[in-house]
Amino acid sequence: MTAASPPEVLRAPLVVEFPFTRSLGPVQSAFLTGLREGVVLGVKTSDGRVMVPPAEYDPVTAEEIRELVEVAPTGTVTTWAWNGEPRPQQPLGTPFAWVLVRLDGADTALLHALDAPGPDAVRTGMRVRVRWAAERTGAITDIACFEPHEDHGGHDGPAAARATPHDGRFTDPVTGIVAEARLDYTYSPGRAQTAYINALSERRTVGERCPSCHKVYVPPRGACPTCGVATTDRVEVGPAGTVTTFCIVNIKARNLDIEVPYVYAHIALDGAGLALHGRIGGIPYDQVRMGLRVEPVWTDGGRYPDHYRPTGEPDADYDAYKELL
Repeated sequence: MTAASPPEVLRAPLVVEFPFTRSLGPVQSAFLTGLREGVVLGVKTSDGRVMVPPAEYDPVTAEEIRELVEVAPTGTVTTWAWNGEPRPQQPLGTPFAWVLVRLDGADTALLHALDAPGPDAVRTGMRVRVRWAAERTGAITDIACFEPHEDHGGHDGPAAARATPHDGRFTDPVTGIVAEARLDYTYSPGRAQTAYINALSERRTVGERCPSCHKVYVPPRGACPTCGVATTDRVEVGPAGTVTTFCIVNIKARNLDIEVPYVYAHIALDGAGLALHGRIGGIPYDQVRMGLRVEPVWTDGGRYPDHYRPTGEPDADYDAYKELL
């Protein structure tokens, strides 16, 4: 007799992406506009140090700092790491080094890419210079990368004198940026949530009970966060439950075909030790209340409840769910 094979743990590619929009203060505006114009600006702190990239507040005194200076497009590598497999949207499509470069005239280092033929060509202390992008828009990518540069400047040499005052004024300054954030990875819900998801596809809700405190976690986590022990005893809960708390949503989400206003609630399924999230339907939004008894509504082919609707039962007594708020 052979033991049954454990169920396969689910895995799937997942992409999280969103545009991050922010406005720029006078210092960051001058820095990015300067890059567009082929000028690297730093800011001088109260003790005379030059920070590149510039900060808006002194890291020592927390005072606002506005004194801009121009530094050289050449500098010295202070430390580095080789990137043999560039990812999409990184500065270079071929292997390169991530480097911290202290530009001549600056006292801090700037992180960017160094175009080098291999790790043997990179060393701490090597001299480099900015390679400007062919088209510049007012972003850190206006520096396409750094490239090796043989000179005899050095941080303590003649090139250090290139830090000169700058008024930060440019025609058509950059006042805001939009950064496209994206994260690609393979997500696995793990053993416990794989069993939970598979049960949902059968229109069942399964949690796991802690052998110590006996709380039933839905969705299961694989371990009790209170007792720190594994939860392997599976328990089917619901399908009905009780609304513990809720909110009324008045802003329509992009790509979500649900008319506002609608209600999103915490629902304690019968037999569960904590509440899960769910949308409430089948009732006017202003009639949803704490203690309302609800049941899941499934769509054809759905792998999880589309929403929850009232069961018609009397409301649950507050004492029956107060510990689950």
